[in-house]
Amino acid sequence: MPKETDEPKQQPGAGCPIRGVLDRIGDQWSLLTLEALEDEKKRFNELMREIGDISKQMLSKTLKHLEQDGFVRRTVYPEVPPRVEYELTDLGRSFLIPMKILIGWAERNHPAITSARRRHEKA
Repeated sequence: MPKETDEPKQQPGAGCPIRGVLDRIGDQWSLLTLEALEDEKKRFNELMREIGDISKQMLSKTLKHLEQDGFVRRTVYPEVPPRVEYELTDLGRSFLIPMKILIGWAERNHPAITSARRRHEKA
């Protein structure tokens, strides 16, 4: 009888394509990281400065997940010290279109959402 730990680890949302994608890109750091990479390749510290209040550990984790899912390409150059750059893949670029629509919707509707939250808190 196989132990639970012997089974292959399932990726987040493996059985549901919508949940699988939203689990990865639905957090604030993934969206901000993808947006920061929109125009050009960037190094880790450039991303840290541009994103702002993200920790090194969280940026590292976010980049690993985005690379694992094919949104970001990591290139290591054989230099001393090694230079590492991150850039969007074709898949990552294709996601910018719906991402910008979502961001626009959020910006337009933020006042209404904030008002609804206030009304709910008073009820």
